[in-house]
Amino acid sequence: MVDESGARPHGWYWAAVARPEAPLIHVADWSVPLRSDPLLVKGDGLWAEHTCDAPMEQWTVANETYATALDDPGDALGRAYGAPTAVAFDLEWYATAPPQSVAAGYEQTGVVHGLVELAGTAGLQLREVPAHRWHRWGDRLDPVPLPEAFAHAGVRAPFAFPDGTVADWTLTPDGWRSRRESGG
Repeated sequence: MVDESGARPHGWYWAAVARPEAPLIHVADWSVPLRSDPLLVKGDGLWAEHTCDAPMEQWTVANETYATALDDPGDALGRAYGAPTAVAFDLEWYATAPPQSVAAGYEQTGVVHGLVELAGTAGLQLREVPAHRWHRWGDRLDPVPLPEAFAHAGVRAPFAFPDGTVADWTLTPDGWRSRRESGG
């Protein structure tokens, strides 16, 4: 994305920590200056680095920032006003299957190990947590298409893209599913 002066390209960054019976930890920066290394993200109060340790096998994901703790995850679809909360991820993702083609990219299943540090808590230690990653590219990316959930009682992680498109996900026994049709 290019800012109004047309001079400086910007991107955006989103991450979330969704837990049962706890506020949604929501990280969103709508105007991150693009860098020569696209896997390094630095914004106001945000540092994130994604490192490919072994292609199609292992990634390291690390970030430090202030997030917003939202008692109602649905608030993430609007202004996302909540309690400022320091958060840091130090995660390792490992593939458990080869990548599969999807529109404009690929997806791959794996597991995550590592630590999510949250201010005022012992943090979340992750070991062999089932995980999924998507890699897509293009001028315009719609939300990742997920099967719809039959019930919406699980942990929720909604997100409104900068263009207003919505991804509203809920965690089911079968993994992440869409709560409703994605659309703008």
